[in-house]
Amino acid sequence: MTPANQLPANQPPAIEVSDVVVRYGEVVALDGVSLSVASGRVTGLVGMNGSGKSTLFKAIMGTVRPDTGTVLIDGTAPVAARKQGLVGYVPQSEDVDWAFPVSVRDVVMMGRYGRQGLTRRARHVDHAAVAEALERVELTGYADRQIGQLSGGQRKRAFVARGIAQDARILLLDEPFAGVDKRSEATIVRLLRELADDGRTVLVSTHDLHALPRLADEAVLLLHRVLFHGGVAEALRPDNLAHAFGLDVLDRDLDRGSDRDRDRDFDREGSA
Repeated sequence: MTPANQLPANQPPAIEVSDVVVRYGEVVALDGVSLSVASGRVTGLVGMNGSGKSTLFKAIMGTVRPDTGTVLIDGTAPVAARKQGLVGYVPQSEDVDWAFPVSVRDVVMMGRYGRQGLTRRARHVDHAAVAEALERVELTGYADRQIGQLSGGQRKRAFVARGIAQDARILLLDEPFAGVDKRSEATIVRLLRELADDGRTVLVSTHDLHALPRLADEAVLLLHRVLFHGGVAEALRPDNLAHAFGLDVLDRDLDRGSDRDRDRDFDREGSA
């Protein structure tokens, strides 16, 4: 088996980030980040708030230009990859205007815009793709509801459906489990595993360490730079998590407590 942080010699990375530095004024958000992610894998991106996760997503999407370094998506520059519909994005809830008067179906149809030309006129194939995506995320019965009327988990599933309808080869999800119910969490995990099995690449930013083992093939620990990239079990070792969450010394209670208690403590630290 190929190690989680190594790619087969004959397979180019789906996402390749090389020595990327991003600054906001005097603040260094990313400091020499290098990362390669293969196709057909789910990668969990773990780090506390302010560690650079959202900035890394923006660099991969091409909405933030690195001060130095390069990003390639399937060998293509991010802006070009986005225009080709190669990359789909599921944002954090606070980044969306839930009062905007669009239906769930409209949100999912947005994933088809890049295939509709300048007229943005939906064809039979577009409607079929939207219907299939809604069925996969179990939202067919909610298609005509205004997007803000959905629960938190349903909203996340709607944006996953948009990426499915888009037929994006790479999906970026920013905190998809924040504020979602258990059913939606299980549905999203199942969908992402299915998409990876279909050969798509999934990069998930998350504080939910409980979901990580059943979700991800590998994990990246980020604190302005990549501290670790490899297997999930090793990423979740207390010493590795301590470095990722900026702790110099582990609380002794973590070693004595259960795995669930340990993960909950780190979730709380990451949400601070």
